[in-house]
Amino acid sequence: MTTPPWLHHWTPVPGYLDAATMGLPPHAVTEALSRHLDEWTAGECRAGAFDEDVRRARAAFARLVGVTPDDVAIGAQVSALVGLVAASLPDGARVVVPRADFASVVFPFLAHEDRGIAVEQVPLEGLADAIRPGVDLVAFSVAQSSDGRLADVDGVLEAARAAGTRTLADLTQAAGWLPIEASRFDVTVTGLYKWLCAPRGSSFLTASAELKEWIRPLYPGWYAAADVWGSIYATEMVLADEVRRFDTSPAWPVWVGTAPALELFAGLHRDDPSVARAVSGYGAGLADAVREALDLPAEGRPVLSLPDDGGKRRDALERAGCRVSGRAGAVRIGFHLWNTEDDVDRVVDALTG
Repeated sequence: MTTPPWLHHWTPVPGYLDAATMGLPPHAVTEALSRHLDEWTAGECRAGAFDEDVRRARAAFARLVGVTPDDVAIGAQVSALVGLVAASLPDGARVVVPRADFASVVFPFLAHEDRGIAVEQVPLEGLADAIRPGVDLVAFSVAQSSDGRLADVDGVLEAARAAGTRTLADLTQAAGWLPIEASRFDVTVTGLYKWLCAPRGSSFLTASAELKEWIRPLYPGWYAAADVWGSIYATEMVLADEVRRFDTSPAWPVWVGTAPALELFAGLHRDDPSVARAVSGYGAGLADAVREALDLPAEGRPVLSLPDDGGKRRDALERAGCRVSGRAGAVRIGFHLWNTEDDVDRVVDALTG
């Protein structure tokens, strides 16, 4: 068995197959957080020094998804970032979403039903067909949280262009393994604690130039100002010209760990095309090896979802030392960069023994 060249970035955790719930921290993340705790304990932290962590994280994410740092805003949770878009829609707007998409993509729009926002929920496979003139926005996860299914991004974007519909894509379950060009969408939102292995509590929004002017900054504070540290006491509001006008002030320790996580993934996906191809196909290859052993067709994605009404399959996997999750009546198994062929064997033995 060939050892992947990136495996040394993680401490091996045999059977950990739950990246779709929570990624494992690379060594660079735990080392950065340990240093931060030591500095905090010693009273050596300086508030302004955390700006460098945010800058590094923003720059690395921009590189990962093919935009510039000026196109990226920081946040804490995906739902709040989606909420900016929902609140910017005019009364009576029409929104199309996939049925049973992750709640953080859907609830922010449902919260505006009292002002006539109409949310149409359609099967994922029919998302592009549901986009027609009069639909103001289509919002969807590129990869579904429940089972890893991929949206037909090309079809959705083509239909949206033809209908004059804006697009919002959640990259949370895709960025980190699937090559993504965020500039293809009007808005993207991304939680970073899953496939990108950052601490929970950091997220990003990207926006096109048009959408930057259209979205209303609902939570402006000093960190969204043109002059950040010159605006902590203010009598007038002058926001940044860049997309960081939507920034909320960072939870400092979270960003200490987020910066090295994003730099690792940006390097793996962007520095060497051959490594990038290997990284993108790695988890999918392991998942397809399980599918082959179970006489299932290959799907080319790292999440394997198997019907599991009653939880017997999940129980068998957990008895075999696998960390998996139950979602929507199925057991969800996710292979990421720390997994190996030993994990494939562990899963297959548990499910066929």
